[in-house]
Amino acid sequence: MTPRPGGLTVLVVDDERPALDELSWLLGRDPRIGEVLTSDSATEGLRILREAEVDCVFLDVQMPGLTGLELAAVLGRFREPPPIVFVTAHESHAVEAFDLQAVDYVLKPVRAERLAEAVRRVVDGGDRQSPQHDTQVAVERGGVTRFLDRGDITHVEAHGDYARLHTADDAHLLRTPLSTLEEEWGPAGFVRIHRSLLVALAHVTEVRMEAGRCTVMVGEVELAVSRRHTRELRELLVRRGTSPAGA
Repeated sequence: MTPRPGGLTVLVVDDERPALDELSWLLGRDPRIGEVLTSDSATEGLRILREAEVDCVFLDVQMPGLTGLELAAVLGRFREPPPIVFVTAHESHAVEAFDLQAVDYVLKPVRAERLAEAVRRVVDGGDRQSPQHDTQVAVERGGVTRFLDRGDITHVEAHGDYARLHTADDAHLLRTPLSTLEEEWGPAGFVRIHRSLLVALAHVTEVRMEAGRCTVMVGEVELAVSRRHTRELRELLVRRGTSPAGA
């Protein structure tokens, strides 16, 4: 997307006034943003979108009445839907958000540099790098720094303030919390399946259901999926063409 002269016109929708004001202020400081419209409800936001030319919508997920996800589904039926960036305190809706073709999914509290990255993705037309060989991740072991292709990482396990990155034949510690990796790597196909696990969808070969318990196979490794994440994971994999065993 090429910003029009004067910058992008964006709409921020959030039912919590402090969050609405903070996000509007941060966006207003970005030189790529020309005008920031605001709404404290999805219904009012929809009215604004029908009346004004808006280049992008920054949208909360959980709101009274019409939710952010429901509004995004409505916007998807527009002749020219505006790009959507979800901004939320809830990690669990990322799968649904990207299934609705969201450009980005930003977790609260919002960091200025993270928001700037979301604006970049809007300007670049929602460009999300391929999950295969798109980003190199620096890891250290015994004083030696190695670089992994993120596309080789099969799953990520929480390990205190660190994350353990698993590949087909090795594992490495990265001093980054799992929640940060979920936010930053979500567009590359990493999905939370458990409080302590992210899995790379590209490496999932099977989904197994036995006695109400869900697991996924990543190579020869079987990973447990929490009840909270089972339904959305299976639905996402089915929509993406994976055939879950036992589904």
